[in-house]
Amino acid sequence: MSEIAAIILAAGQASRFRAAAGEDGPETKLIALHDGKPLVRHVAEAAAAAGLSPIVAVTGHAGAAVARALDGLGLSLVDNPLYATGMASSLKAGLMHVPPSARGVVVLLGDMPLVRAGLIRELCAAFAAEPAADAVAPVHDGQRGNPVLLSARLFSALGRLEGDAGARQVLRGAAHVVEVPVSDAAARIDIDTPEALRSISSEGRHTP
Repeated sequence: MSEIAAIILAAGQASRFRAAAGEDGPETKLIALHDGKPLVRHVAEAAAAAGLSPIVAVTGHAGAAVARALDGLGLSLVDNPLYATGMASSLKAGLMHVPPSARGVVVLLGDMPLVRAGLIRELCAAFAAEPAADAVAPVHDGQRGNPVLLSARLFSALGRLEGDAGARQVLRGAAHVVEVPVSDAAARIDIDTPEALRSISSEGRHTP
């Protein structure tokens, strides 16, 4: 899948998580541990196991801590000094490091540790089967989730995003979106609070 790149969004301030965790909490939720690993490392390892290349992780808030959590994975780290302006700046920063030869990019959120390589491979397989698609998105219980695969045809639209707009806005404007039904709820589970992290840990969720 070397023609499909990955952008991991790992720059946000995670204000809700940090407020709930208090002074004793982690510098950013992305380095909080699930199954003994930082949340963002789970995401990066899934992207690597799925064969995505290159993998670009966009950092911002607590960038040094996030970089340490990703140490040794061989991915590209891109600092986004404008991270406080919203998700759009991180998407654009990551896109600048996606090679022109890429047929598409999988956009992953750094706080979704339950997303595994199998789900990513399903998205890539759906795109390979229908190369005219503008995008591919997982659907669980009738609702789209993450990550999403965006065709290179949408890169210009990504570059025009502003503020906190993300890939979801680009999907709304896409003419041909392939939806991949998935049985696992991982595509809909992000970690916004310490309680949410404790919930997935107590359930022992792990999808190969």
